[in-house]
Amino acid sequence: MALETNHQIEEFIKKSKNILLLLPFSPSGDALGAAWALHFSLKEKGIETEIFFDDPYNHVSLFNFLPHPSLTTNISEKREFVLIFDTSRNKISDTHIEKEEDKLKIFITPEKGFIEPRDFSFIPARFKYDLLIILGSPDKESLGTIYEKHSDIFFEIPIINIDNHNENENFGQINLVDVTASSVSEIVFKFLEKSEFSLSEKTANCLLFGIINATNSFKEKNTTPQSLEISARLIGLGADQQNIIRHLYKTQPLNILKLWGRVMSQLKWNEELKIIWVTVSLDDFIQSRSQPKDLPLILEKIKENYSAGKIFLALYSENQNFTRGIVQFSREEDLLKFTRLFNGKRRNSQCEFVLENKSLLEAEKETLEKIKSLFV
Repeated sequence: MALETNHQIEEFIKKSKNILLLLPFSPSGDALGAAWALHFSLKEKGIETEIFFDDPYNHVSLFNFLPHPSLTTNISEKREFVLIFDTSRNKISDTHIEKEEDKLKIFITPEKGFIEPRDFSFIPARFKYDLLIILGSPDKESLGTIYEKHSDIFFEIPIINIDNHNENENFGQINLVDVTASSVSEIVFKFLEKSEFSLSEKTANCLLFGIINATNSFKEKNTTPQSLEISARLIGLGADQQNIIRHLYKTQPLNILKLWGRVMSQLKWNEELKIIWVTVSLDDFIQSRSQPKDLPLILEKIKENYSAGKIFLALYSENQNFTRGIVQFSREEDLLKFTRLFNGKRRNSQCEFVLENKSLLEAEKETLEKIKSLFV
């Protein structure tokens, strides 16, 4: 079945002229690495792609050390509106347009008599894109405002869905979903390897970056013998493992270190829930010259240093209207429960969520109460 699916995807890609690669809201490094790798590989075959995702906190800037393509900042949803006249019974002899302040008039002159309603119709033209490839998203809603603002695209253009989440809804016309894979980058590697598309050094670097990011440098439970074997092969193709690890885990900007220090001094612990949490104020971001996009990395570092913890939570507020949170669990099944309860957005082993009309103190109380109701 997998070989058949790979062949179907390859045929779809080769027949397409404009491919749009879509990633989840504030995408993981794994989804980014997979998308960049796919872009570079298809480009070598002369196939053009565009990459788009919602990234309100400029999360992608953390990975600028990698070779990466330019990103699309606006999906082209403009479509011509086609007026169709059936001229089999009555030819059109002349047309002209008149523009007024708030109106556009189109005049059509038939050869004889008048145009009957049955001879007239209109349709919207096709979108610019003829194929969507969605990477690392369990459902279309996880794409964020892209799906909300451009929903027509998802119903009029074929979708290839590539993912490793076990809650994936198989929403594509073609679904390449492998829940045993460590990452989306691993799935993309296996697809490229079996296809006519090449695996250059640039592509290999992006894929290895994705696998390392998804497995936390091969420390997480999703690391498998296959992911280690694929990583070794990517290194053989020229991927620089040490450079990726140095930028991801060893080289941290001063502002990240300052935020880490402020967070560590404010950590709270609940023995019953085995939860470590922190509320981050606007002043914490200002004094450390950091941004909310830096919190997922901080949460990872907290998890690495507190083996007794099972739940790791950070809450912050950008204004009085809502509070945002990021949570990470030791167990995948707990993360799924929490994501469903809070209608959150998954990003690797973390979930981002919003509590509207809640102050930081109110959000802290509500989140802890809900977590207790779930896991105690």
